[in-house]
Amino acid sequence: MSLLRRSADDGAPGTVVEITPEDAGWDWTGLRVLRLAPGEPRRVDTGGSELFVLPLSGSVRVQVGDEAFELRGRDSVFSRVTDFAYVGRDSVATLVSAAGVEVALPSSRCERALPPAYGAAEDVPVEVRGAGPATRQVANFGVPGVWDHADKLVCCELLTPDGNWSSYPPHKHDASEPCRVVNEEIYYYRIRGEDGFGYHTTYTGPEHAVAGLAPLDETHRVRDHDVVLVPHGYHGPCVAAPGHEMYYLNVMAGPGADRELAFCDDPAHGWVRDTWASTPTDPRCPMTSAAGREERR
Repeated sequence: MSLLRRSADDGAPGTVVEITPEDAGWDWTGLRVLRLAPGEPRRVDTGGSELFVLPLSGSVRVQVGDEAFELRGRDSVFSRVTDFAYVGRDSVATLVSAAGVEVALPSSRCERALPPAYGAAEDVPVEVRGAGPATRQVANFGVPGVWDHADKLVCCELLTPDGNWSSYPPHKHDASEPCRVVNEEIYYYRIRGEDGFGYHTTYTGPEHAVAGLAPLDETHRVRDHDVVLVPHGYHGPCVAAPGHEMYYLNVMAGPGADRELAFCDDPAHGWVRDTWASTPTDPRCPMTSAAGREERR
């Protein structure tokens, strides 16, 4: 079965994307993307999972018991870094937006029940990663060390200038040697511009066969709202077509006792990191901040 999941998006309010662990054929991570009409309340039952409420476009009020958070959101994922909310397992959240909203709910099954919490856009670190044509922006809103109010769930957002490569060099976090951390991962894509697209690659090496992991070798043309699942294997590059900026939301979780982001580069390509110190970064990055769109230098 292909790792690519295309959305059934028709532009109408409702569920744009829905990936459960059962759908993905794994144990931990999931993702819903909802589009709410103005004034339409939407009840979200977390069950045995924790989740983030992450506005993609528009603003939303999140009510969890006696707690309420007003998320200012943004015009689009390409316009600014957003505020967000955390909702723990065994909770009921009600979402409502006065003007309508598109919102992502990345999730993970978990063990501990934690109270709801608010994350401010101004507190989200924006990192410029890579160099040259591999320069991209990472908004580390839900990663360990930045957001520790979670049991399993790890999330971040990436923006890639048009024509650049991201998730490069290819890397893995699975049960093959020499990885010490196992994380399932979801890539949720947004592409700027009509008929825009990009590419995503996932593949395995001989060490995956030794670990009993199925062989993978898939490259997909990804479009707006597409999802790519990464159960194991090296993933990357993610390539933004010239003329079309690329966004993706990374959703990760795994069986480890601690939330960790450790990964292993493909040894055939890891040397590229050593060149970054002497290579200028793309001046188009950073692309956004909590204050809005950054001016190109």
